[in-house]
Amino acid sequence: MESFSSKDMALKAQKKILSSMASKSMVQMFIDDTSSEILDELYRVSKEHSGNRTEAQKVVKDLIKVAVKIGVLYRHNRFSAEEMDLAQDFKKKLHQGAMTAISFQEVDFTFDKAVMMEILSDCRDTLLKLVDKHLTPKSHGRIKHVFNHYSDPDLLTNLYTPQGPLSGHLEKICKGLNKLVEEGKL
Repeated sequence: MESFSSKDMALKAQKKILSSMASKSMVQMFIDDTSSEILDELYRVSKEHSGNRTEAQKVVKDLIKVAVKIGVLYRHNRFSAEEMDLAQDFKKKLHQGAMTAISFQEVDFTFDKAVMMEILSDCRDTLLKLVDKHLTPKSHGRIKHVFNHYSDPDLLTNLYTPQGPLSGHLEKICKGLNKLVEEGKL
């Protein structure tokens, strides 16, 4: 006998619809202003670093799609107790990454790309474990794409070069991260 669940079907439909609506106006319904400003700066960093507008849009769109899908899964209580432990672990690693990024930005010449790359890699791996049973291989690819893009050693080096071409963006990103940390959102 076929197993059918309208709740599961509704969740799948919601994830599908949300993944196709990752436009700026839709994002504002799900993501606060500070996070939106950080995403805009991440887009600018990617665009300026790569020189490729399409790739910059794709990486930020992938980030938004994954964040929204995970938010939907969380709101629908789809994570097991073990997965909730992974979610807490991911949140701690993300918080550590934000604090490290802020610290590296505030104190010149303290940037260590190996440390930042390791934090981003740990976040990626933890997130992939968290969503392993819930998201498609395509979404797993999006997670890898986002984390691999932002953990690129050349991008990180250019981002943290004092008075470099991306330093203004880094300052705005860290200002936003600081605000999210202070508000307890990160």
